[in-house]
Formats: sequence, C-alpha cells, structure tokens
Amino acid sequence: YSPEARDIYWKHLSRLHDYDMDGWWMDSTEPDHLDFKPEDLDTKTYLGSFRKVRNAYPLLTVGGVYDHQRAKTDDKRVFILTRSGYVGQQRYGCNVWTGDVNSTWDMLRKQIPALLNFTLTGNPNCNSDIGGFFCSGYNLRNGDNSATKNPLFQELFVRWMQFGTFTPMMRSHGADIMREIYYFGQKGDVIYDAIEDAIRLRYSLLPYIYSTSWQVSNDDKSFMRALMMDFPNDKKGWNIGDQYMFGDNLLVAPVVNAQYTPEKVMKIDENTGWNRNQAGSSENTKGNVNFMEQHSTDVYLPAGASWYDYWTNERYKGGQTISKPTTIKTIPLYVKAGSIMPMGPDVQYATEKPWDNLTVRVYPGANGEFTLYEDEFDNYNYEKGQYSTIKFIWNDKSRTLTIDDRKGTYPGMLKNRNFNVVLMSNGGSASPVTVPYDGSKKSVKL
Repeated sequence: YSPEARDIYWKHLSRLHDYDMDGWWMDSTEPDHLDFKPEDLDTKTYLGSFRKVRNAYPLLTVGGVYDHQRAKTDDKRVFILTRSGYVGQQRYGCNVWTGDVNSTWDMLRKQIPALLNFTLTGNPNCNSDIGGFFCSGYNLRNGDNSATKNPLFQELFVRWMQFGTFTPMMRSHGADIMREIYYFGQKGDVIYDAIEDAIRLRYSLLPYIYSTSWQVSNDDKSFMRALMMDFPNDKKGWNIGDQYMFGDNLLVAPVVNAQYTPEKVMKIDENTGWNRNQAGSSENTKGNVNFMEQHSTDVYLPAGASWYDYWTNERYKGGQTISKPTTIKTIPLYVKAGSIMPMGPDVQYATEKPWDNLTVRVYPGANGEFTLYEDEFDNYNYEKGQYSTIKFIWNDKSRTLTIDDRKGTYPGMLKNRNFNVVLMSNGGSASPVTVPYDGSKKSVKL
C-alpha cells in the first residue's frame, strides 16, 4: 500500500523489464495470506488497517507496476496477468484469471457465470486455466502425463479449450501434465484436430477481437456479456449462465456436460484400460470412444434478433430453444443477423501476415454496422490519435454494403488492400466479391 514499497518492488522488476519482457505474471495478488490469524486484520498499513483496505491489495500492487513501466517508456504496452482483481483494475492493462481451479466438469460449468459476473463489475479482462489447474486424478502416476491420453480428460480439455476460445485471453495452463497440443496426439487424431480447430478459429477472429478490444478501451464495452446486457427485454435470458455474447455479433454456447465419457474421474489400469477403479465397477473406455459420434446440446437463441449457425449458416428466429447437433469438434456458435464479421488470415502468430486481404462476412436479416480498428499493435501511440478506423455499414433493404472513408492514420498503415466480401445466406453463402480499397468510400450491392 506504500508508494515507497511499490518503488522498491519496481526496482527489482526493472531488471527484468530491461531484458525486453513482453508481460508480467503477477501471481498471488490477494495477497496469498498463509497462517491467518484474526488479529492480522488489525495490522496497520500505509492506508489504514488491513481490515479496511484488504481487497484493494491487487489494485495497488498491479497499479504500481503499470505506473512505473509507463513512467519509464511508452514503447511497449503494459500487459499483466494476475490472480486477483478489484474495481477499476482494468485501467492497468491486466487480465485476471480465476485461480487454481480443479479439472472437473462442475468447475468448467462454474467458469462461465464466474467470468460473466466478473465482467459485470466493470472488469472486462478475464480468463481461466484451460483444462483446469489440478488434473492429477486423470494420470496413472503423478506427473507421468498420461492424462493427455485419457479420454475423460481429453473430452474435458477440448470443451474447456473451445470455451477459452471465446474469452478475452485464451490460455492453457495448469499443473500435473504437459499441455502443448502435440501431447494429445498428432494431426489426424480427433482430439488433436479438435484442439487445433479451436486455436485456428481464435486466430481467424483476431480482426474482430482486436476491434472489440478497441470498443472495450474507447467505448466502455466488454468482451463477454451476459445475455441480459444485450437483450434486456428477453426475460428468458436473464438467468442463463452457460451462454453469452462475445462482442456484438457472436452468441457462444459452450458444451459444458460430458457427452462421451463419465464425468467422474477414472484412474488408469495399464492392462485393461481406463477404469472406475472401484470395487465391483469397471468400465473399459480405452480405444473405443467414438468422439465423432453425434450428440446434441440445447441452445437458447435470444428474442429480438435472428441467428445464423456459424458452422452451417442455417438461420433461426430468436426467442426459442433449439437442439444443436455436436461432435467433440463442435462448439455451438451463432451470429446475429445484421452482423459484419472481418476474418483474418491463417497464421501461426498474431502478426505473421498483414490484414491486406481480409474476408468480410455479411449476415443479412437486419441493418448492421461494424468498425474495423487498426494500429501498430503495440506501444501507446494510439493515445496520441495514431490509429485508423474503417466503418462497414449494411443496408438490409437495398442489400448494399458501404465501406466508409478511412479515418485516422498511423505508421505502417495499409494504404491499399482488398476486402473479400461474402454474403451469407440461409444454409450457404455467395461467392466472394473482391472490393479494392484505398481508404475512400466504396459501396457494393450484394
């Protein structure tokens, strides 16, 4: 709580900053208080008793690092991952995760309302450990990494990965096993492919996510939004805790119940396969789980809009519950009619390829707008006005997409590019229409 203490803390961290660190992982910012005694709350701090200011500890700790780094340089944006948050902490460039949660289906189900409620406090940046932190129960022996071959953990991990694709930070982390994709198999294996599909989907959505990030910073919006935030008049959506909007356009309904394996953790029997490991109860699931077998999950489509299935383009009226067919590779995802979706190139890292040939999907059925935001992707020059915005406007009646005059400029900006516009339809899509764009207003009838 003391400015002097924060100066001392930064004095030691600054050595790491001088190595050009990209971000900070500030764990245990509760603080992690061991051997607690009631009288500890009476401890005097710089701002009063610990009882008075306890919950603000992460705000001041994280804020001290942010303020010191900003004072030293504006060449790199501050990024902090931290375990606890407080009202207003979003202004310090930090993303808060839900802590060391267990690798269970019940815990996966709890992450969605937890992050939505966190968002409702005004903190838009949040995430969870994809796969859960503690997963040793799925291993044959502690630390042997066999959980990655256990169908029970594989199913849970994939569903958590699909959910994590639509959180502000997509981050696989935890104890007990190695979590890189190649530990789950190889290309062509259904679990490997399902993980890869989720990762590639995330990267394809980067223009949409980055523009949404600008809305968060500039317009006080949020990434994850409980349904009642966007559809306040639809009472059926007020208490739905397993679906949410991700940005303005996407309705996400992650699969949060096991469909292929029991939810109860099983131990491994090296001779007979994956078993319940309980007397009188043995279920062999080794090698015979068909993750491509079709199941289904119910999805509620909020009233006040029409919705397109992201995968099939089938269009539905809002205000109804539908049954979505799924395999392990499917995450139920719906696009609101009137949406304009910029899709990025297939990349291995965010800035591998320029956004000079973005695909722009238009979902008819309502008028719509979307503003593509771009800047240098790092540093704080955007605070000085060095960024650009391009507004896309869809007139549903005339079937016309207008790409407005570009506003703003920044070093390295793409001055000429193509937008490959695709009109989506019920169950299909039209051929792309390539629109050369030099920053001047263009209209195309679709």
